[in-house]
Amino acid sequence: MRLGLAANRLHHRNEDAGLFRWLRACESGIRELNLGLHAVGRTYDAIAAARMLANYPELCRYPYGRDGGLMKLVAEVVGLEGAERNLQGAIYLINPVDPSSIFPEAAALKRQCVIHGKPFLSTVASARDWIEMERVHAGLAPDPGADRFHALETQTLALIAHDAMKPQMLSFAAEHFDVLSRFGRRVATGTTGQRLNELAWSRGWPQGRSWTERYQSGPMGGDAQIADCVLERRCQRVIFFEDPHVARQHEADIQLLERAVTTVTDDAVCTTSPAVAQRWCAAVEKRRVLVGAT
Repeated sequence: MRLGLAANRLHHRNEDAGLFRWLRACESGIRELNLGLHAVGRTYDAIAAARMLANYPELCRYPYGRDGGLMKLVAEVVGLEGAERNLQGAIYLINPVDPSSIFPEAAALKRQCVIHGKPFLSTVASARDWIEMERVHAGLAPDPGADRFHALETQTLALIAHDAMKPQMLSFAAEHFDVLSRFGRRVATGTTGQRLNELAWSRGWPQGRSWTERYQSGPMGGDAQIADCVLERRCQRVIFFEDPHVARQHEADIQLLERAVTTVTDDAVCTTSPAVAQRWCAAVEKRRVLVGAT
């Protein structure tokens, strides 16, 4: 398995920066998984200077961003000839106020991950959570350091889907209703929330009691309302099924929510692909069994 790896300067400018917090928490898991990391030049240089992932042959250096390093990652997410030129996703630790985070290659990296159903991990929490997910699927013992990501009863989950993705959201919620019902609180934008409540009532959820708390629709500001919850650390996980193929009139609101997630990088996990969300739910169930057996 190979992931692209890039981090804005904020995340590697000192020893306590996000890239290094992630590596300290996950280096053993990276090595256990034999995870290939295709790191853009400055990110690679920062890891080497910090003497992290020492003697790890699966860490590969790519050109600096200005020399096309991030563009090459986009092409490899899409897939190029030869297995070594194919990435299964990308970690891009974003500084939401760094202009480079909205450069075309940065936007394209996320878009192609969404289109191809691959993880796009833009926060330290998302990258940490993903490593634990893959460890569980590999049959490795749960990492106690990742327990907080699985304390669902104490967390709020946001469920958001664009119009074309609403059927997939409903299908996902129906298949994983028990896992999603473990969350202490669920929130959703308008129409998605109503349909999820109707699904829950059809599954025996008490009539008249909302399964999800409905905010405004996306175009009317629901994304901004959920962004506020994220910023106040009252929402820890966002599952956002995006439709990358259409222009969206409320694009600014969507970007606002994405910026909120990356602003609280250690506290918010964001999933933008139904395939990744499915894999995460399967890992939650497996990990619960493994923890119960210890």
